[in-house]
Amino acid sequence: MTVTLEPMPADRRTAWLDRSRSEYIESRQKAGETLGQATANADRSFKTYFPQGVPAAGQHVFDVVADGAPVGILWIGVMDSASNDWWVFDVEISESERGRGYGRAAMELAETTAQELGAASIGLNVFGYNTIARKLYESLGYETTSVQMKKGL
Repeated sequence: MTVTLEPMPADRRTAWLDRSRSEYIESRQKAGETLGQATANADRSFKTYFPQGVPAAGQHVFDVVADGAPVGILWIGVMDSASNDWWVFDVEISESERGRGYGRAAMELAETTAQELGAASIGLNVFGYNTIARKLYESLGYETTSVQMKKGL
């Protein structure tokens, strides 16, 4: 299996941004935020990192390609333009392609690509309910740096 990253073409970016924003809102709600809170957080993030729908400096969106066919997406970039600490904002393998090692390969390519572009570190957020992703990241050497907890009343 050969997995590569290819810059996402601009003509597909709008559809991806819309889907990614919706999924982000849904994930934040699933993690306990109200629709209003989740929407405000998504609006703030996407306006910062994709003003007018175009990646800001330091933001990179790729198609994850396996043996010539797209199998997912990867968005990496700087969290703060004054830092060389990078972030995996989104990594998603198509549902029909999961379980084949593409997620692991995408994460390894994210690390290599970020380092080649000047990153000193790379981090990510994983929602607590996403146990499969958490296991993957831990197996790749990611360490927990923060834990948020919540209890409904």
